[in-house]
Amino acid sequence: MDENAVNNHYGISGILKSILDGLESSGKDLNSLTPGDLAPIDEFHTRGKESTIEIAKLAEIQPDQSILDVGCGLGGSARYIADQFGCSIMGLDLTKEYIDVAKKLTEFVGLTDKISFKQGSALELPFPSGHFDIVWTEHTQMNISNKERFYGELSRVLKPKGRLVFHDIFAGDAVEPYFPAPWAEHESLSSLCTQEQAKTSIQNSNLTIEKWVDKSSLSLPFFKEMLQKIEQVGPPPLGLHLLMGKTAKTKLINQVRNLEENRISVVQGSALKN
Repeated sequence: MDENAVNNHYGISGILKSILDGLESSGKDLNSLTPGDLAPIDEFHTRGKESTIEIAKLAEIQPDQSILDVGCGLGGSARYIADQFGCSIMGLDLTKEYIDVAKKLTEFVGLTDKISFKQGSALELPFPSGHFDIVWTEHTQMNISNKERFYGELSRVLKPKGRLVFHDIFAGDAVEPYFPAPWAEHESLSSLCTQEQAKTSIQNSNLTIEKWVDKSSLSLPFFKEMLQKIEQVGPPPLGLHLLMGKTAKTKLINQVRNLEENRISVVQGSALKN
């Protein structure tokens, strides 16, 4: 993983201002925001809030548990968990701008007592071993080539019998995806592996897979609908296009093609630490 290149891809500059402008254009009062108000921008992953709710069910969250969100982005999933379950959550992301924005948005919705954010690498998690009940990760490993190190670190910081939950993009039918895509402007930033390769890396990291659910067929309509709306009426004031930069529409077009032609797959799952 070229961390500088990944930072440059996701940290497009001016994200917070774009979000605040979008909120105001949508008629939201910045002095009384709720986590729900941030939903159009909060969930920078396939199928947005719907998939976050599904992963939370896989996690079987209890209020007294501690959770680490690796690749937390703007902190949307962390805010959902804190708001719904009252857990203590740490969000970690490589991109400094994401962490800065995550902190501000969490202040706006009054959840700073439950959520902390830290900039750092998923390959060198700055936490002691056996520290968290749940490790949560969405759409992070596709930019990381060293899968064994990635899953090994997630396993390391889990308590015995702790649970890993994930929502990820993997390779499809041995054909390269179209680029630019939401996770990579060009091929050099992409490190997709197959589902079988991911399973092997997870199992080699002292983890036992519990559930493995392919969500590819449900993911295609999500991107088709987003693209259709942009083509018909233009981009909304607040939406995931704000995080994809100037090539947002092209990325959506390519993502639809990638799913239609089975060039990528989308999976949710869980694994227990042995």
